Amino acid sequence: MLKAAAALALIALPGTALAQSAQCRPPAQIARPVIDGPSDKQPKRVLPIGSYTLALSWSPQYCASARGGQQTLQCGGKTGRFGFTLHGLWPDGFGKEWPQYCRPADLVPRKVIRDNLCTTPSVQLIQHEWAKHGTCMTTRPEQYFSLSSAFYLSMRYPDMTALAATKNLTVAKFADAFARANKGLRPDMLRVTTTRGDWLSEVWLCMDRAMQFTRCPAHQGGAAPASYLRIAPGPRIADSRPRQARPATAALLRQMQPERDASAP
Repeated sequence: MLKAAAALALIALPGTALAQSAQCRPPAQIARPVIDGPSDKQPKRVLPIGSYTLALSWSPQYCASARGGQQTLQCGGKTGRFGFTLHGLWPDGFGKEWPQYCRPADLVPRKVIRDNLCTTPSVQLIQHEWAKHGTCMTTRPEQYFSLSSAFYLSMRYPDMTALAATKNLTVAKFADAFARANKGLRPDMLRVTTTRGDWLSEVWLCMDRAMQFTRCPAHQGGAAPASYLRIAPGPRIADSRPRQARPATAALLRQMQPERDASAP
């Protein structure tokens, strides 16, 4: 059995080694994020972790929005620089509510931000994910982002250019294509979210407490399988990486468990 430190070393991968980036070079000067914390609408909620969600965003759709167009690192060029980006790794509860903002969050260290900007190309989103979700899993941001980026790097993707050109594409057909690209994944283990006009926004992958793919709960929502799906064209991205196994998580989760327990009220 791997020791926790060894397990963490196995998944600490450089942030620029990504197949879903057509071009990514972090800027010389990294912007300082704004502290993120609970609010009346998003209160602190300390709950036991019952499962996890890995959320992947389709960057071309984000860049097509007015808000996305302001992100030059992510959205430069006609179709942007990215395919799927990592939105975050989210701990879920045992019901419809989930833990969030479990501890006060300091600013994410600049090195951690730089190492993850080619995975999650937004300084403020990195800060937000740590504050809202990471603090419910561990006290160390580098541990949280190493784990979430390792899962992101282990994913494979269908031919998005071909799917974007497919007539009468449905959510079910897309989910099937996405699942077939990843061993052990079934269509009912993911949820597809869309924007107005049925444009692909995100893919949510459901995992159990051991971080193995599992059937998504009915309350998680997502677009109806029979509904039509449109995909904003993205950059052509050549994937020359050797297939990477999903990260070994058992030892790391055991190391993180006392920290999660310490956040209980």
